[in-house]
Amino acid sequence: MRNSGIGGQAVLEGIMMKNRDKYAVAVRKPDKDIEVCVKEYKSLASRHKIFGLPFVRGIFSFADSLILGISTLMFSASFYDDEEQDENDQKKTDKKSDNAFKEKEESAIMTLTVIVSVIISLALFIAAPSLISDLLKKQFDIKSHAINSIVESGLRLAIFLAYIIIISRMKDIQRTFMYHGAEHKCINCVEHGYELNVENVLKSSRLHRRCGTSFLFLVMIISILFFIMIPVEQPLLKIVVRLLLIPVIAGVSYEVLRYAGSHDGIVVRIVSAPGLALQKLTTSEPDADMAEVAIKAVEAVFDWKEYLRNLKD
Repeated sequence: MRNSGIGGQAVLEGIMMKNRDKYAVAVRKPDKDIEVCVKEYKSLASRHKIFGLPFVRGIFSFADSLILGISTLMFSASFYDDEEQDENDQKKTDKKSDNAFKEKEESAIMTLTVIVSVIISLALFIAAPSLISDLLKKQFDIKSHAINSIVESGLRLAIFLAYIIIISRMKDIQRTFMYHGAEHKCINCVEHGYELNVENVLKSSRLHRRCGTSFLFLVMIISILFFIMIPVEQPLLKIVVRLLLIPVIAGVSYEVLRYAGSHDGIVVRIVSAPGLALQKLTTSEPDADMAEVAIKAVEAVFDWKEYLRNLKD
């Protein structure tokens, strides 16, 4: 197995695949046809040399994932918004004016979505565990800073797991998790040297070491070490320190995930095991139609035939 360099994410009834500065979004439209949109995106890490340095590039890679993720998700959702609009409103207007307004509206919505998502995530996964652990510390008179940090991290992980379990019950999320599985299967199929077709994709594993789920789990585990090493007692100051440490923790976690994605061995397998186990919650077995969508997304940005030829040489 060799790292192909491609990655992606599931979107609404589709998949985004990215390879270097090129990405493609393949969506199964309401009429069952597959729409493929290919665009270029220059990552933040590639814009300045300092952004691409180890332990720094992970911060900008995470920002890239957030920006590109929200953008492609909105693109996939637009096909279903258009369907509802066509059913409820048959009036025709000036298309040029509508398109200009729609682009501005989508840009504003995307910006607002990113801001709200970040605020909710920080409140849910940083502030809440910190405040609850402080209450437990006073209630049970916990003197050890290390134990208190472990309790805080345990609460953070419990909230994360509860969040995944709750959203996995939603019908749209269930299908998104199936597309997530198709994304992983496609990448695994290619990286294990198999021809990219529906049959081979469906036989491949839906778990992958470079998954964002594994990254988030690593962030939570590595944060324990940082929080233990930097003791802060004052509740509000502790939250501020936690927030300031996020880029550092993300940078370290990215390097660990990057290494695990292209290496093998006992240590790598042990480190990767919890994240792979967690992916069993965030991925599901896709059907043949979903595998077809994933293949279209891969082929739009990646020459897998050339990759397989090089793999044999």
